[in-house]
Amino acid sequence: MKKAEKRQSEEAVMLLKDTHALIQAMLDSEHYHAAMELLEQCQSCAISLGERIEAIEGRGCPVIPFLENYCERIYEIYEKIGRSCPVHAASVYDALTAELSQIEDSIKKQISVKTEVVFLPYKASMWDSMESVWRAADAEPGCDAYVIPIPYYDKKPDGSFEAFHYEGGMYPDYVPITDYRDYQFAQRQPDIIFIHNPYDEYNYLTSVHPFFYARNLKPFTEKLVYIPYFIMGEPDPDNKEEVEYISHFCTTPGVIYGDKVIVQSEAMRQVYVNVMTKFMESHGFVRQDWEEKILGLGSPKTDKVLTAGREDQKIPEEWMKVIKKKDGSLKKVVMYNTGLSTFLQNSRQYLDKMRDVFRIFREVNHNVALLWRPHPLLRDTIRTMRESLADDYERLLEEYCREGWGIYDDSGNLNRAIAVSDAYYGDGSSVVQLYEKVKKPVLIQNVSLQYKKRK
Repeated sequence: MKKAEKRQSEEAVMLLKDTHALIQAMLDSEHYHAAMELLEQCQSCAISLGERIEAIEGRGCPVIPFLENYCERIYEIYEKIGRSCPVHAASVYDALTAELSQIEDSIKKQISVKTEVVFLPYKASMWDSMESVWRAADAEPGCDAYVIPIPYYDKKPDGSFEAFHYEGGMYPDYVPITDYRDYQFAQRQPDIIFIHNPYDEYNYLTSVHPFFYARNLKPFTEKLVYIPYFIMGEPDPDNKEEVEYISHFCTTPGVIYGDKVIVQSEAMRQVYVNVMTKFMESHGFVRQDWEEKILGLGSPKTDKVLTAGREDQKIPEEWMKVIKKKDGSLKKVVMYNTGLSTFLQNSRQYLDKMRDVFRIFREVNHNVALLWRPHPLLRDTIRTMRESLADDYERLLEEYCREGWGIYDDSGNLNRAIAVSDAYYGDGSSVVQLYEKVKKPVLIQNVSLQYKKRK
């Protein structure tokens, strides 16, 4: 039984207690018809409570016989009053309360509570920011864990919604998926909801369905928990420039409305606490509020990458055609990560850089395989914010995939790319921190630097 369901059962018992006092008062004042009506209501309430408990716990639940005894006692008292037999109001109260005490004690001691936990990822590629937490919850006998991918929209430059996306079919086979249309949040009232998109309507490129905005989820749960889908370089809480850069990741609806926020480290926690204390001081929040809310417990992304080795991965056959040499040995694999912010800062020059990178790796592909993994939102960003370059990007993408000398990875499985590759090349991003965790080489690209062709 869920905590909310057990609480409802306990509230029903309290209602019956209060009604017993009314029955005693009606009998003392000789309002026998009113007393009989209240007895009928008590019996209906007890039957309804029994049916509800039986549906959840099964017929063998030890509370059921106590409820049956209670209903029999009500019937006996009702029949006595109906036949105008003398009844003693205090004795009626004592008899009903004695039966009810057994029900109350049985609910308290013999019905165990299960915690219902809901995970609401929106992009499959970001599932790794929740997976280790889900695994722990799913393995806990006292917990029912549900993974409910939620839909999202691309946004037009004016902020209105455009294309609709739902990636429920893109998760690993071992993750059981619940359709968001089948889970009734208002009725279920899960104990904990985990989210990893903190932006609500304030992201320029995408928006989760408004039903799943943090402020809208808040009434459905006792604990809304936000875990960032990204990790960043470890900050110095005393470095003003670093704090300024991180601050816009802190002042989001997910942080404001979340009951708990789990960040990658204690240093990052201090930045969040400092930023939010200042940002929300005019709204009546004090530093202690943020110190209690924000926890530096580490990122599940790190948990995932540390436990995923190449031997654990299902490597696609088309990837192996690129990775394998003619003699059967394996090439070194370099993961090429193209991100958002560097592209937006350089745009046309960035596409020229990509062409240059592809040319260089094409020339050495007999020894080195390139695994190109663009940011999941790069394509949408170009269409929305650099529309004039959209066709050029599409031609570059089409040419790369058609030539077949490299790997193109737009899947939701970042950890497979990290496990398969031997080194990282590309923009500074949260992926860099993951490569550093597994002690693989990292080289950040210089967009303004391009290499001359060999003669």
